[in-house]
Amino acid sequence: MKIATWNVNSIRARLDRLLAWLPEHQPDVLCLQEIKVEASEFPTAPLAQLGYEAVVSGQRSYNGVAILTKQPLEDVTAGLDDEHEDPQARLIAGTYQGVRILCTYMPNGSSVPSDKYDYKLAWMSRFRAYLDRHFKPDQKVVLLGDLNVAPQPIDVYDPEGWPNEPIFHIDARNALAKIAEFGLKDVVRQHHPEPGLYSYWDYRQLAFPKNKGLRIDHILATAPLAERCTSANIDRASRKGDAPSDHAAIVATFDI
Repeated sequence: MKIATWNVNSIRARLDRLLAWLPEHQPDVLCLQEIKVEASEFPTAPLAQLGYEAVVSGQRSYNGVAILTKQPLEDVTAGLDDEHEDPQARLIAGTYQGVRILCTYMPNGSSVPSDKYDYKLAWMSRFRAYLDRHFKPDQKVVLLGDLNVAPQPIDVYDPEGWPNEPIFHIDARNALAKIAEFGLKDVVRQHHPEPGLYSYWDYRQLAFPKNKGLRIDHILATAPLAERCTSANIDRASRKGDAPSDHAAIVATFDI
């Protein structure tokens, strides 16, 4: 099973790139973040022509997540289903051939300190509680998406310059570590322990050709899946060319 994730930074702006990418890579499941449209405006028709169904939790101009699959998803849910009323579309989930897929766009946090950073940490804490309520570590669960945290210094091109940034602040890193302690393994690092591996590059200052990036997009899997992950790669080619997203796609293959 090939499972992928991609923050497309607007499905409207990146649709042509997505329609070219899908036939080339043929994922069984593709999680999308920052689609920036409501569900009614999502381009289901051209994706259906390529053989993909879509489930969407959308939001106009901001956020929004979707899952594309070759076969129908089961038990589709959206949001963290807790006591907090949250209008931001950041989580959609479904079961694909026995694997629970969690497509997530975690908050950026804007700056430290700020209300948005407080929201980021609170949302991540709520997400850990969501995992504990719904799953066990011995189930087949995979968390994919733009988690907006670089977990380790190796995941930042200039870690000395980033300690007060919301993507690399120690509190955000600890919050992601707490989520991973549920029993989630970083399958990209499982296959690629080397430095210089990033998934996001700013549009400015030639960040991409200079490889001044951050690894903030992740595929995290429970042990039953991580043990069967045969490959996991960041597709740098998806960040190249005209009008790209500022994120690259990530693709993992599982022998299940």
